[in-house]
Amino acid sequence: MKQIVAQPLTQDAFAPFGDVLHASGSPDKMINQGLCGRHHDKARMDFGPDGRAGISIFNAEKRTLPYTLDLVERHPDGSQAFIPMSLDPFLVIVAEDDGGKPSNIQAFITSPGQGINLLRNTWHGVLTPLGSPGLFAVIDRIGDTPNIEEFPLEPMLVTTE
Repeated sequence: MKQIVAQPLTQDAFAPFGDVLHASGSPDKMINQGLCGRHHDKARMDFGPDGRAGISIFNAEKRTLPYTLDLVERHPDGSQAFIPMSLDPFLVIVAEDDGGKPSNIQAFITSPGQGINLLRNTWHGVLTPLGSPGLFAVIDRIGDTPNIEEFPLEPMLVTTE
């Protein structure tokens, strides 16, 4: 079985697929009488011409490593942000597009406090929390189109070594 080694999530490695959401470094500005640092406009959100932003709560079952990957999906009409509601890590799987098929699959593990925003039409694995509860605030496109394309894969193993 093919194996993918998950790497720590960094903005540089993840940039072709989306944005890493976290509050590190100095804030862009201070608000609320100087008591709150605002890390401003950290995601390239895109809901297409016929969609709107929506916030949903996902409650996913905890997964373990090694993880068997056999499906990726993408959303052609909008971006999708996953913001964990706990400090537990989660597994992020992404792939490049090669003529409508996923290729060069990569895996990342988040650090506590990191979320992600997947760019429109980015192949990605399903939500894969590595801790419980698997609660996430998800900001994505709400609209009348189905906005999902799934691609089954030959099973491959995602590990950390």
